[in-house]
Amino acid sequence: HVPAAVKNAGRIADECSPALDLDAKRFPRFPLGDDEDAPTALRRLAFSGARWRYGHCGPDITRRLERELEVIISMGYADYFLLVEDVVRFARREGIRFSGRGSAADSAVAYCLGITNVDALRRGLLFERFMSPERGERPDIDVDFDARYRDRVADYVRDKYGEDRVASVATFNTFRARSAVRELGKVMEFDSGDIADFARRLPRGSGAEDIASFVDCLPELGRRFGNWKGYKRLISAAVAVAGFPRHISTHCGGLVISESPLEEVTPLQWSAKGQMICQFDKEGVEDLGLVKLDLLSLRMLSAVDDATSDISGGRGDFDYDDIPLDDDATYAMLRRGETLGVFQLESPAQRALQARLGAENLEDVIASVALIRPGPIKGNMVDPYISRRHGEEEVDYIHPGLKPILEKTYGVVLFQEQVIEIAVAIAGFTPGEADRLRRVMSRSHPGEEMEGLGRLFVERARDRGVDEDVAETVYSYIRGYASYGFCEAHAAAFGDTAYRSAYLAQHYPAHFFAALLSNWPMGYYPPNTICIEARRRGVDVLGPDVNISSHRFTVEGGGIRVSLARVKGLGEESLEKILRARSRGGFASVGDFADRTGVDRNLLENLVLCGAFSSFCDNRRRLLWSLTPSRRGNAAIKGAREVPDFTDAEKVELERALLGIEVSGSRMGFLRSSLSRRGVITVDEVRNADEGQEVLLAGSVVCPHRPPTRSGKKVVFLSLEDETGLADVVVFYDTYRKYGHLIFPHSQEPILVGGHVQRRGESAGIVAGFLAPLGG
Repeated sequence: HVPAAVKNAGRIADECSPALDLDAKRFPRFPLGDDEDAPTALRRLAFSGARWRYGHCGPDITRRLERELEVIISMGYADYFLLVEDVVRFARREGIRFSGRGSAADSAVAYCLGITNVDALRRGLLFERFMSPERGERPDIDVDFDARYRDRVADYVRDKYGEDRVASVATFNTFRARSAVRELGKVMEFDSGDIADFARRLPRGSGAEDIASFVDCLPELGRRFGNWKGYKRLISAAVAVAGFPRHISTHCGGLVISESPLEEVTPLQWSAKGQMICQFDKEGVEDLGLVKLDLLSLRMLSAVDDATSDISGGRGDFDYDDIPLDDDATYAMLRRGETLGVFQLESPAQRALQARLGAENLEDVIASVALIRPGPIKGNMVDPYISRRHGEEEVDYIHPGLKPILEKTYGVVLFQEQVIEIAVAIAGFTPGEADRLRRVMSRSHPGEEMEGLGRLFVERARDRGVDEDVAETVYSYIRGYASYGFCEAHAAAFGDTAYRSAYLAQHYPAHFFAALLSNWPMGYYPPNTICIEARRRGVDVLGPDVNISSHRFTVEGGGIRVSLARVKGLGEESLEKILRARSRGGFASVGDFADRTGVDRNLLENLVLCGAFSSFCDNRRRLLWSLTPSRRGNAAIKGAREVPDFTDAEKVELERALLGIEVSGSRMGFLRSSLSRRGVITVDEVRNADEGQEVLLAGSVVCPHRPPTRSGKKVVFLSLEDETGLADVVVFYDTYRKYGHLIFPHSQEPILVGGHVQRRGESAGIVAGFLAPLGG
């Protein structure tokens, strides 16, 4: 009954509409004094903010603000903007880092209120992409907050408006490929080990409806399960439940705030975290007349805050917001593709793009954020953009009206705002009609509605004197853009954070990488990969130490000290015990540590094996052998057996197992002599290899994935990691069919890759010809 209830939520809401008056706006009035109403207050704050942002209120600024304010106020959302402004003002007052994003960055009012940092007026962004009376949709403002304090901001909203009037939005998690196989396999009584093996070979995040095709096209599945006839029943059942609701959970950031108690509008329930959630998703709450506010968590903002605080040493003399946007060293780093850890620019595809694009300014960074998306890749937008940017391909505008719209993107339709501008300039659409075209195009299957809008576009353009062939060609540009549109305002917001994080990586690598590690999981790569990159940049990685290490990674003498929180089995409670005991004086020995902290034997052994007591004795095996339970049930040192220490290679394997980080060395480094005799080169040597050179490379597979391609055939991109860094490897379809079982399911065991070097811009990668187990 749950799927039916969810699918019929809209119908149920419609049936209740006479009682609920669903057309009414249920957003609360912002608390103001008796002498000022919401429109007046919003106008005052907007123009005050304009003087803060620009230093004046010139005619252009005034016209833009007045036009936006007229729409906001006439649609009844002055209170909404005041509430969001109040929320970000609270965050700013409390020192909580935040950044507005999404289509709200198309608004000059949002910029002047301090909600976003994108100057919509200077960039010429279209307010209609965000709000339009013709569209009549509620505004949706997204704000990212430092992930550590997002809940504190949400609590402020609850305290201000009342617990009974604020709730989180629900989301209905549906059956995906892995969850469908695991749960149905259990019910159908298949072997649990086989089910687990089958599920982990399915692409992460893939839909259940694709499972049948995966067995045929993914070698790691076909090789293992292709002939198991019994599994056809399981696959058939899993496909049948594709998209069915699996459970209700809390939306990642959405809050609804109601003028009246929410129980009058929606059923409520407690979440696992003890917060109230409504039982409608983001579409359902809009049907109920509620307005959603998205308070999102972004770990990169947490990392930025940690890094800037440490750079300043608590003095506050480093201002992240005043980072120069024209720093040559930062752009040189981007052109080398050395963007591991940089916000939005660290994936293999982005690193390759940076090396080809040759960024020289912030506009290049913003464009790159929008280029590496499934749509531009499928729509063949990336290569023309790069070729035209470098003058290798002529930029041709089939109609003079396109030049002012597409000039900054070299004639390529890259942003959603450009679609709206083209529809207005060429076909005379109203901004609202143009946005409808944009919204239809953004759907996965625009279908007949897209065809109808195309006919209308050509007809309107012809009526304005545009040649029919030209109109059809212009519309083909838009049509080719369908289903992958990216909002320029959002790209600009993310691009700003991307550049600033790149600046930190270039000028303060120890602080930047320490902050990334402290706030992991985040980004694309695991901690060991981040540490290898830090070392490549000249930053030492120092092992955990019970007398030095903190609850997070810290910068020590230009190096990074590993946090005690990375030690396997060391939970928050034990960590607090250790830090509390240490605050009363450093530990003198392992026995002293054991007596004063009371940690259990297993954790004590893990601390010994990962080197956290090396400052007392660098022979880890001797320390381990000398641990015996005391009469008090703790652990103590008894005797000192003369036993040989672990080898360096064994220490590294223990560190990998207990920290996820190689501190004492690298297992690939220990193998380097024998690998060199086999003709295997390092990643560092690949960087200087010639185009087309045949090479052998060995390392651990990192982040293998199968992105969408123009041909639709499965191509695998992966990074191969050795002691000198990462090399990006492309495994084309035929090679993947032969060797895919060595890539998926993802294993930490090193492999051997043979192929030829492909140079693109300032970077070099490998096109794989074969893969093999390292020992094979």
